[in-house]
Amino acid sequence: MSDSSRRANRLAGEKSPYLLQHAHNPVDWRPWGAEAFAEAKRRNVPIFLSIGYSTCHWCHVMERESFENERVAALLNADFVPVKVDREERPDVDRIYMTAMQLMGMGGGWPLNVFLTPELAPFYGGTYFPPDAAMHGQPGMMQVLPHVAKAWREQRADLEENGSRVFAALEGLARGESAAAAAPVHTLFADAVAALDDTFDARNGGFGVRPKFPTPVNLNFLQRVGTPAARAMAFAQLDAMRKGGIHDHLGGGFHRYSVDEQWLVPHFEKMLYDQAQLALAYLESHRIAGRAEDAAAARGILDYVARDLTGAHGGFLSAEDADSEGEEGRFYVWTPAELEAVLPAEDARLFAHRYGVTAEGNFEETGATVLHEAATLDAVAAAEGLSPDAAAARLASARARLFAVREERPRPHKDDKVIAAWNGLMIRAFAYGATTLDDPALATRAEHAAEFAWKSLCGGGRGDVKRRWREGEAAGAGQLDDHAFLAWGFLGVFEATAEPTWLDRAVHLVDRMIGRFADAEGGGFFESPAGDASVRVRMKDAYDGAEMAGNSIAVLVLLELAELLDRADLRARATATLATFARRLAAQPLAMPQMLVAMQRAEAGARHVVIAAPGTGAGGVTPTDPEVAAMMRAFHARFRPDGLLLRIDERPSRGRLVALVPWAGPLVARGGVATAYVCVDRACSAPVASVEEFTAALGDD
Repeated sequence: MSDSSRRANRLAGEKSPYLLQHAHNPVDWRPWGAEAFAEAKRRNVPIFLSIGYSTCHWCHVMERESFENERVAALLNADFVPVKVDREERPDVDRIYMTAMQLMGMGGGWPLNVFLTPELAPFYGGTYFPPDAAMHGQPGMMQVLPHVAKAWREQRADLEENGSRVFAALEGLARGESAAAAAPVHTLFADAVAALDDTFDARNGGFGVRPKFPTPVNLNFLQRVGTPAARAMAFAQLDAMRKGGIHDHLGGGFHRYSVDEQWLVPHFEKMLYDQAQLALAYLESHRIAGRAEDAAAARGILDYVARDLTGAHGGFLSAEDADSEGEEGRFYVWTPAELEAVLPAEDARLFAHRYGVTAEGNFEETGATVLHEAATLDAVAAAEGLSPDAAAARLASARARLFAVREERPRPHKDDKVIAAWNGLMIRAFAYGATTLDDPALATRAEHAAEFAWKSLCGGGRGDVKRRWREGEAAGAGQLDDHAFLAWGFLGVFEATAEPTWLDRAVHLVDRMIGRFADAEGGGFFESPAGDASVRVRMKDAYDGAEMAGNSIAVLVLLELAELLDRADLRARATATLATFARRLAAQPLAMPQMLVAMQRAEAGARHVVIAAPGTGAGGVTPTDPEVAAMMRAFHARFRPDGLLLRIDERPSRGRLVALVPWAGPLVARGGVATAYVCVDRACSAPVASVEEFTAALGDD
């Protein structure tokens, strides 16, 4: 039965693609909000809260099996008030109830299904529930729902007491209660490296066993530890992912995670935040080791996002689904017959050898293959009697032809909402890609997305930041990560373009961030703003996992702006936040690898490189200066996580920049040529006017 022939429920007027996927279920869903809460109180029944997102495979499975099931819907509608939440639009709600489930020992993941009192206290739940227990060996909805309804009628006081205890525990977490004393940074670093080393998979790359998630924050941390052993662990994971099936070898970008320990068979959804963080990790690795394959992987990610996850408005879209035509991975896998239908026989053979396409396949029992680098380029070239260069050229041509054919297949669903935080990460990645790969077009892409975010999500600086934009509507209160990540992205655009507007806008966002989220008593930042009665506990995002924690990036931005603007208030806020999380990390050194990155940044102190361009041309615009460009390339050729390049052009915007960064005012071009200054804590070395002198002044870093 098509959606058009079925009665819509209360989700039909929402913008969230996830909520709209459930808008024609027989379940009487309501969106999260006062109307649903009032109905639960009026009827004196629990709330059934179901949280997911539009590209979640098991969310689709549960919708088809359980929420389209008339028997399940009848029980839900009779004994509960069913409420749907898109976790990507309401990460604050998701974090509360995900943490609650973990505190109650009930696991976590999506879909997340939680039973709440009318006062929103959780008392029971789970993740995926089939309609009947016999289907997958798990509790089924037809058994769980009557059991919970009966418990509510007969043991309500006990359930409410359990919910109150869970909220008390959540409040303790939000306050950061810890008996641990803050440990020195070098101790935290050593403990975190040891913890990673203990779980390092030397054979397959990465950490732990299956499933394997990219977790780029671990890589960011290891890159900055800087020892050969630490970086070897990071390189091993980056190499394994790049070669494995988690990497889309035709279209670029990376899938969500690998279901095995070899990075071979992925869960096929593609998330914007993964693309952004992995692009940064590969770009940093390229700066460290100069490996062309890292640059190529990063370029593939950026090309994929520009092509498939960028809206006509310039903003970045959220995700692509794992499923197409009702099957996970169907869009991405290949059989030998499909290769032979597209490629000449010798090219099909070459491609199959390189990317592991066999008659048996490697994807479940479909006979299809997830592409991966099954043999080295040298090996396949030798097998075909080709030079490596000739084999590489033929493989590149084959990939292009297969990609064109794949584009004609039915595509997975695309979630086209624009999330502020994830756009901030992707803006940062494009800006960093522009300087790392010496590609101004990437800076232009970053600036277009940043301009869209500023106008459509930040109200041009005139209103509160919104969480998401879709179909012309910006909605949802901006969270901590929306402010911190966008500010970080804007700072990246500032460095890539030397346009002071982006520095000014970053400052605006950070000042708002402090006003809306800072915990003046406990240090750090709350995830959500005050004033929302439906958020019973304001949590602090204290975990760097699949997404970086807002607190971790907030500290990095505070430190960068404190150094640039010489603002003691920002420095003090960063210091207080670091102290708060140093206590937590003393007990769990690997909980926040990105916060360890921020701690390292604080320890390193302020280091700026200023390149002052010579005079202006016609119309007051600074012409392209080859010496300036060469100096910038020299700076960006190395990994300098503690340095910030400040380019000062003799153009009308100079006055605006110097107004923001007064200490840079005296640093001017001398003798009509590009002049560079290397500054530590705003104490600058003697000016240099050649690339050779500049490189020497930078040192080895």
